[in-house]
Amino acid sequence: MSDDFLSQEEIDTLLGGDDGEESAAEASTAVPFDFTQLESIRKGGLPGLELIFERWVKSFRDEVRTVVPHVNMISKDNVYITRFSAFMGKIPQPSSYTSLLMRPLKEQGMFVLDSRLVFAVISVLFGGEAKPFKVEGREFTKLEMQVINNFIAIVVESFEEVWRPIYEISIERKSTELNPVFAQIVSPNEKVAIVECSMNIDEYEAPMFFCFPLSMFMPIKEIIYSELSGETEEGWSEELQRRVLALKSVMTLEVARKHYLVKEILAWQEGDELTLGVSKDSGLLLRVGQKHKFECQLGRSNEHYAALIKEQVEFS
Repeated sequence: MSDDFLSQEEIDTLLGGDDGEESAAEASTAVPFDFTQLESIRKGGLPGLELIFERWVKSFRDEVRTVVPHVNMISKDNVYITRFSAFMGKIPQPSSYTSLLMRPLKEQGMFVLDSRLVFAVISVLFGGEAKPFKVEGREFTKLEMQVINNFIAIVVESFEEVWRPIYEISIERKSTELNPVFAQIVSPNEKVAIVECSMNIDEYEAPMFFCFPLSMFMPIKEIIYSELSGETEEGWSEELQRRVLALKSVMTLEVARKHYLVKEILAWQEGDELTLGVSKDSGLLLRVGQKHKFECQLGRSNEHYAALIKEQVEFS
């Protein structure tokens, strides 16, 4: 009968008793996991911002080609929401970080120019090929900084122009930094909207980035988070204005207004005179459609009664 039962040693082996001390040691070295460090990139949700940048790449492409004719294409690649620290961690060094004030919006945005793009532009400007260079570990020279400043000026001017028909902003370059430590426009954990664009120069493609705090767009969230109207056709506003000005309107000059009882009206006979009490100095109202729009004075012109417009009537 004793063969039907397990020994104590066999029981301890099945239950892992021998590894108890090792398991306890492993448990003591465990550290808490910070789930806030998990970064999820959320794409979409900013249709208005995407349409703004679709217009911007077209405008910027035309402007930058006047300086760098070798530019083949400017494209908007991705628009997504992530944490600021995750975005900064993916930027190669050296790069330039330009802080942008977009008044009347309060927070700062940032434009990041990848070093690969800078050196590709410089190379083609001096007759070389657009190709990547090993630039890690050194800062930009004065010549390279001048190219960067000229490039950013075109970016800012075209970006401000694209915003003008949508929301009037004034963009001011606050600073351009080469060290990412000095380019902290928000706290590391704050969520930002990232727009990744790319420039193709003689078949070599390099990226550039726009970064905006989400809180920056709260005053204009109906623009950023909703669909904007499409591109306005050239001449459309002029044609609309022409058609509006060609509309016919009904104008009525109200000479006087008096109140009578029904029994008085029923007593009127042919030839009766109604005294209106209007003189040449009386103020009359000119009605356009159903609205009083102008104050006038009664007069005559070429044997016709006429009204002289004195001022426009303001209505709330």
